[in-house]
Amino acid sequence: MKDLPKMYRNKIDKDIKNNEKFFSTMYDKKIEKENNKNIFINNKNNYTVEQKIYNIFNSPNYIYKIDVTVVTDSGIQNKRIVGKTKTNLITMDNEYIPISTIRDIYIAR
Repeated sequence: MKDLPKMYRNKIDKDIKNNEKFFSTMYDKKIEKENNKNIFINNKNNYTVEQKIYNIFNSPNYIYKIDVTVVTDSGIQNKRIVGKTKTNLITMDNEYIPISTIRDIYIAR
């Protein structure tokens, strides 16, 4: 490959350290939790319910239906999800689960 003419080269007169430092709040929380002797919360639980539902419907395991465990205000339910509307999840038994009442959802193993 040819060298560019000197006209297109930029002079760098300072020391560049942009790849040595970065900022992450994840490490600060982990250190804080370890100092308080509490259990560190898994990062999977930091997703919102809408993000979890989106990930379930876009996973390679979902073709038409998928077995999930839904934690709602009323308790834990094992359901087979076939679709979703704007405000509800649709099960195989033609039941509607309001997304606003869901506290956690994950794929049943």
